[in-house]
Amino acid sequence: MKETTKIGVLKLGCVGALPLLEFLLDERAERMDIDVRVMGSGAKLELRHCQETAETIIRQKPDLVILVGPAQTTPGPTEARRMLKDAGIPTIVISDSPAKKVVREMEEAGLGYIIVEADSMIGARREFLDPAEMALFNSDVIKVLAATGALNLVVETLDRVIESLKSGKRPELPRLVVDRERAVEAAGFLNPYAKAKAFSAHELAQQVSKLTTEACFKINDSSIYVPMVAAAHEIMRVAAKLADEARELEKASDKVLRKPHFRDGVLGSKRGLMEKPKRGE
Repeated sequence: MKETTKIGVLKLGCVGALPLLEFLLDERAERMDIDVRVMGSGAKLELRHCQETAETIIRQKPDLVILVGPAQTTPGPTEARRMLKDAGIPTIVISDSPAKKVVREMEEAGLGYIIVEADSMIGARREFLDPAEMALFNSDVIKVLAATGALNLVVETLDRVIESLKSGKRPELPRLVVDRERAVEAAGFLNPYAKAKAFSAHELAQQVSKLTTEACFKINDSSIYVPMVAAAHEIMRVAAKLADEARELEKASDKVLRKPHFRDGVLGSKRGLMEKPKRGE
């Protein structure tokens, strides 16, 4: 049994699953079975930024790399994936829906992937997007992903790979699309109205990228694209509100599913607030 698994988190650009990823694996900063290092390209996804960041993480010789970020079809992320493949490091790509275009390429390269459908593109038009709006949008996305169960599924999937590495096995890398059904199931809702609200929140969030993609890449008239990106952000805000309401319904009956990590990396499980978590349930 491997005592400590070295994990490299390679952050290229930003999606909603990116800012807190390493903390999802060790939410209380007490896991003894993993050693995590994080490298990032910042906001840029140009070839040079991605190459330099990938080179840095490869030099760390991790047992597993989690590459997380958008725009997987563009040259920068594509080159980073190639470098990790050539280095022979087990790699899992976490990205948004447009990454479906390179699923076959990732499978042929032996890479794993987790595509998070509700992790929609931001409304990146200068007339609309400023630092405050960027932060608010991402906070709404994170709430949707957390409360609807999408992040539960990401954590559980990564933990299974880590367990394989700890056992000295070559892991079976995931090929997972986190859609609304899988996400909501992972949230473990008991109240059917909570489940319905979470389902609605996930569906709304997933639709946001249709507006933002059109507004950012297909329309040149600002009188059209500015209201479109604003509308997309309003939809994400409503999705976050629904996601919050879903969790509040579960809290009202003291049935929120909580799955904390133990020090050895095993996921616990509990429902009642005052209960102690049980291992591996």
